[in-house]
Amino acid sequence: MTRSAPASPRPGSSGRFSVTRVALLDRNSEAGQESKAALDEQFEAQRTLFIQCDVTEPEQLKGAFKKVIEHFGRLDIVVNNAGVNNEKDWESTIQVNLTSVIRGTYLGIEYMKKGSGGDGGVIINISSLAGLMPAAFQPVYCATKHGVIGFTRSIALAANMENYGVRLNTICPGFVNTPILQSIDKEENMGQYYSYKDEIKNMMQFYGVMDPSIIAEGLITIIEDDTLNGEVMKITASQGIHFHQYGQTPFTSSKR
Repeated sequence: MTRSAPASPRPGSSGRFSVTRVALLDRNSEAGQESKAALDEQFEAQRTLFIQCDVTEPEQLKGAFKKVIEHFGRLDIVVNNAGVNNEKDWESTIQVNLTSVIRGTYLGIEYMKKGSGGDGGVIINISSLAGLMPAAFQPVYCATKHGVIGFTRSIALAANMENYGVRLNTICPGFVNTPILQSIDKEENMGQYYSYKDEIKNMMQFYGVMDPSIIAEGLITIIEDDTLNGEVMKITASQGIHFHQYGQTPFTSSKR
């Protein structure tokens, strides 16, 4: 699945943010239309937008961001959560999991940063617990998720120093009940590591598989807490939502 979700929120009466407009990007037209239909049942149809887009194609992604701005008039939140697990076609895994996240982040900053016509905003990049530890049977997937964390923490520092008004954070879930788990059973995805699929399934059973709703809770936490920037949120079945602890950043510029 490849998907990005720009959105525009407004403060709700309870003080929490309520998203009033959402754009979904996915190269799978059927899945994207189904997601839009589900949202349309809860909200007015004009508040949601689906754009078929292959996030690995730079011009398609640029065009999608432009369409969102033209349709809704503004951009406040970007969630880069495109992700695949393919150790056989590992170049595509890098393109989807890392390159498209970097490109989506830069596009989000371009539209939202203060001083360039934007009002600031939030960018959330989805990584994985595999970005914080080795994954013997998914080395390329693991590398891309490490890359998402390193990139997001670094660009968050840069955005702060440049006073963009844009916060950037990462979410690292454990196993989540989404279609990507089905790739573990496919030789065309696992390649030379296909014979280890049972070991991965044993890990899933040991650590537990979470419902996507808890990831949504993590997203809301990051969106609402304007003190969070450059943080790495971990979400696990055993500990729920918590943050990874790092030592002090060794060097940051004093430029303001």
